[in-house]
Amino acid sequence: MQRRNFLRNTGLTLAGLALFNQQMAAAFFAQPAFKIKMLTDTIGVFTEKGGTILFYISKKGMVVVDSQFPEQSQHLIEELKKKSEKPFKYLINTHHHGDHTGGNIAFKGLVEHVVAHANSLTNQKAAAVKSKNEDKQLFPDITYTDKWSEKIGKEKVTLHYFGAGHTNGDSFIHFEHANIVHAGDLMFNRRHPFVDKSAGADMGSWIKVLDKAVNTFDNKTQFVCGHSAEGYDIIANSSDLKAFGDYLGNVLKFVDGEMKAGKTKEDILKNKTIPGIGEWKGDGISRPLEAAFIEINSKLQ
Repeated sequence: MQRRNFLRNTGLTLAGLALFNQQMAAAFFAQPAFKIKMLTDTIGVFTEKGGTILFYISKKGMVVVDSQFPEQSQHLIEELKKKSEKPFKYLINTHHHGDHTGGNIAFKGLVEHVVAHANSLTNQKAAAVKSKNEDKQLFPDITYTDKWSEKIGKEKVTLHYFGAGHTNGDSFIHFEHANIVHAGDLMFNRRHPFVDKSAGADMGSWIKVLDKAVNTFDNKTQFVCGHSAEGYDIIANSSDLKAFGDYLGNVLKFVDGEMKAGKTKEDILKNKTIPGIGEWKGDGISRPLEAAFIEINSKLQ
């Protein structure tokens, strides 16, 4: 009798555990992959897949900076509509890369204007033609060359172009009242950057761009990074920008020294780390090493 009760109770327990595990699994997979973090009462960041998105909600309308991909932008749109019935006033692109503009199309018919630097628009159109996906794009209809500002609710949103960096069309987007700047891919927090030489990237200029940003904004400015390494925040400060500028300078210095020592590009790309780059570790160092080689070699021609 005791054995029968034991087996029956054990069976019930295992069945209960199986049901519990199924419910836990269902609950886990039902959780959204995206994350929203509010930086102020009206400004937040959205992360899921691709470059970090920043959004601003005001009584006059909403502003979104970058769009990741169509599915991710649709997730964001649905969440923002829960928070506000106001229209989307502006979608701003920090630069043209697909993980920052691919989701623009999700805002078609919803947003009043798309804003970006003039070079960003040129690059986005060229990339779309090359990929033959012009029909999947929502291109900027407002562009600027040096500076663009607009008052929206309590915020003044200002776009700055300080020169070539990650591409030749990257913007800093400053929400002046909150003192928050979306730096896009001009700032990779402890992650080896992609340097798009095909779109006018310039590492030497990039260092100057970061210096100008440090001098234009202040020590209290919060910088939203396009990407960060695992374990590091997407929110940075002016000291982080200085550190990234030092990183880029050390990459250029190392590659220049190796080239003068007669090393080939293949030799240089074998390096897994180099002196002076601090917390920038892990995979991906070949990207800036190759870009630095191309940049230095072009000046020797």
